[in-house]
Amino acid sequence: MHLSLDALETTGLLVDGAWRPGGLGRFDDVSPGTGAAFATVPDGDTADMAAAVEAARRAFDAGPWPRMSGAERSACLTQLAEALKRHEPFFDHLARVEWGVANDRPGQVMAAAMITAGAAQLALVPAEEELTAPGTSGTLVHEPHGVVAAITPWNYPHTLNLTKVASAIAAGNTLVLKPSPLSPLAAVALAWIVANETDIPAGVVNIVPTTSLEAAQALTADRRVDMISFTGSTAVGKTIAADAAGTLKRLVLELGGKSAAIHLDDLDDVAYDALAARALFDGCLRHAGQACLLQSRLLVPADREQDIVARLVAAAEKVRVGDPLDDTSDMGPLISPVQTDRVLADIADAVADGATVAYGGTRVEGPGTGNYLAPTILTGVANDMRIAQDEVFGPVLAVIPYRDEEEAVALANDSRFGLVGSVWGADTDRAAGVAKRLRAGQVTVNGARALGPFGGFKESGIGREQGLEGLREYTETKTVSRPA
Repeated sequence: MHLSLDALETTGLLVDGAWRPGGLGRFDDVSPGTGAAFATVPDGDTADMAAAVEAARRAFDAGPWPRMSGAERSACLTQLAEALKRHEPFFDHLARVEWGVANDRPGQVMAAAMITAGAAQLALVPAEEELTAPGTSGTLVHEPHGVVAAITPWNYPHTLNLTKVASAIAAGNTLVLKPSPLSPLAAVALAWIVANETDIPAGVVNIVPTTSLEAAQALTADRRVDMISFTGSTAVGKTIAADAAGTLKRLVLELGGKSAAIHLDDLDDVAYDALAARALFDGCLRHAGQACLLQSRLLVPADREQDIVARLVAAAEKVRVGDPLDDTSDMGPLISPVQTDRVLADIADAVADGATVAYGGTRVEGPGTGNYLAPTILTGVANDMRIAQDEVFGPVLAVIPYRDEEEAVALANDSRFGLVGSVWGADTDRAAGVAKRLRAGQVTVNGARALGPFGGFKESGIGREQGLEGLREYTETKTVSRPA
């Protein structure tokens, strides 16, 4: 069998190992690059969601998956990782068409197979540890929660689908995945692979796209669900946490960010020249600014602000905004007209608050009715402005000056978010010292590859994903004690 858009048109919801037609029929999947529908997707209703939860509950309570050895679960995850690797060309095309990716394809496409392969290795980590105390011996057991409700956003759907699915099932849980209706085909393609190219038992992975808020709420409210793993906005995360409180469901919430990058004052002109393009990508261009880890506040020495802004503008002038299917495009569209209008309104509000547009701030003509904006650089930004405090989710970089290192750290930490940060400096030890003072879940120094796990401080979330810490989020800890 061959994975293709045509093949996905013949699928339905994946419930208990079988295709189920959506109770609400099918809905159009609209490409942000053109504004036109390019596929249809099965649309689940509350009955479909209840059936998926029941299938996951039955698979956990009576099925083989939680009782398999780590090696057996690892073998199934390895199958999945290898299949994802084989189908990367399909997911690369889907990323361009469905969620408008013109850059960051390693993070959008290749990371999914890597994360799944990593989970296959983590499934081999012993789930039991021996304990001893005077007169007593015992066992510390990490056992799966049960049924996990996984809810993923539209901006990095493929990677985040696998981040949740792979960790949840590696730990022995069963799962219902609800993708965003703005990028649902990544999940439908995953369902196709699970059903056709792995030995994962029926009911372990259930996938239900839906446009129905009622169906989505039915999933998080269902008493048969033991845990919710959600990635998305802080506002929605708070609502889910409130809903989960009634039954004290376990939670992993990876939420919003308003991350800061600090350029220290010991950098010379050569370093600032080299950093301009990187700062623009990390703070503005990555997936057209639609990433929670975007470092959209750039903190720079006050006496170098004009020089640095000039370098950023020069870099922005070279950016080619356009169709993600065109390999010459450096940045693609925003996900929808609504999001495009929202970002333009945020820019207008920033100007009204006293900021200045050094570059961009306008629409860019693209194919069809696509949602294209120019990369936007704002100066004259104070850290208490809304543009510096709220997540924009668009290609907008706010440049904020600081007087000394103490103020830089204070400005970086003056945020209700705490997801990602970076520090750049000529003295690596000094930069690392500054990084340790930032209240964020992940901080890099001088462009080092970010190591896991991933998650945030403050309103950026609860819990961690990826790595052994991420796996343990999907388990309960139990001790079994006995006489020595």
